[in-house]
Amino acid sequence: MSRRLARETALQVLFQLDVTGENESLEKVIEHWTEEFVVSEKYKNFTIELVEGTLHHKEEIDKMISKTAHEWALDRMNGVDRNLMRLAIYEMLYYADTPQRVTLNEAIEIAKKFGSAESAKFINGILDKLMDSDEK
Repeated sequence: MSRRLARETALQVLFQLDVTGENESLEKVIEHWTEEFVVSEKYKNFTIELVEGTLHHKEEIDKMISKTAHEWALDRMNGVDRNLMRLAIYEMLYYADTPQRVTLNEAIEIAKKFGSAESAKFINGILDKLMDSDEK
């Protein structure tokens, strides 16, 4: 559950940065949300890794999303969906410690909590297409 809390916290950070467009106060934003969600020090590092890694690879991740979601322009997607997919794709492709199937399932559960009624289905469809075939 604590890794899920770290993912949910990372989503809040990414969502805030996406909405506000600020990146200068990244440390303050992470600190705020880890305190708000009472993330332990152990999982705070996981949150930081997810946020920083996602931001570092954001451009290439956005290209993957755009290429996979043919009918949906990235800027027209629900902000929660967009940032949750970015986060999950980073974890699936660049953070080898977590099996891709686990990341996919976590993203679906988080989408049910924070997204719209269609978010889980939409995110599942995109992430499933990006998952390695041996993970399916």
